[in-house]
Amino acid sequence: MKLHIKNMVCNRCKMVVKAELEKLGFKPLLVELGEVTLAENISPEDKIKISDSLTHFGFELLEDKKTQIAEQIKTAIINLVHYAQEPLKINLSAYLSELLKLEYTSLSSIFSEVEDQTIEKYFIAQKIEKAKEMLTYGELTLSEIAYQLNYSSVAHLSAQFKKVTGITPSAYKAASMDSRKTLDEVK
Repeated sequence: MKLHIKNMVCNRCKMVVKAELEKLGFKPLLVELGEVTLAENISPEDKIKISDSLTHFGFELLEDKKTQIAEQIKTAIINLVHYAQEPLKINLSAYLSELLKLEYTSLSSIFSEVEDQTIEKYFIAQKIEKAKEMLTYGELTLSEIAYQLNYSSVAHLSAQFKKVTGITPSAYKAASMDSRKTLDEVK
């Protein structure tokens, strides 16, 4: 049986969810970001127990199909932006459509309805959060960051960064600001 879980955004989240399920006596076969496959079907009472246990850690068991799809989109974007080993050279709409096996117009409509923002805006917010992380570490130049995040130029990255954060990347780096958000807080 598959369970869809909101706010699973990193490997530590996967470990916490797996440990909680095992503590409750369930056998997770596969634990991925946003999704757990259990060896057995569970009763409505068990779902309540799981939900209560996971809520304590900031997770949420998702029942509604549209909410599940929106969460799958968010998880896919987080994986793409934060965990990809190669620079982002991808058509987002084609990537999401292929991954989730739905037309992009449907995905976009569902995401906007559930999250009250567009997929593109969420994608940009995640890219800016990744840029903030890279700036904080100070290992890459702005030009390298723009390349890694698939911006056409440093000017394009800087303009989007300023639009989202209110300051330029250079000002952010110079001020040694650490106004980063956790991945589940990025909207």
